[in-house]
Amino acid sequence: MSYEAMEEYLSKRPFDPFEIRLSNGERYQVRHPENALLLKSRIIIGDPEADRTTTCGLIHVNSVEILQPN
Repeated sequence: MSYEAMEEYLSKRPFDPFEIRLSNGERYQVRHPENALLLKSRIIIGDPEADRTTTCGLIHVNSVEILQPN
């Protein structure tokens, strides 16, 4: 996925939480735009509840799915 495409998901207002699906089958949720840091070739996703971060290469992002509200 390109930087520009991911930037669109993160800058959408109102923000829609989404799930990133990687080429290896892993999935990561971005529930708030402040929980993600977009760099030129990767995205760092923070999970405040688990107090951890995950770094994903944008080249490995296969799809993004908008999450339905709870």
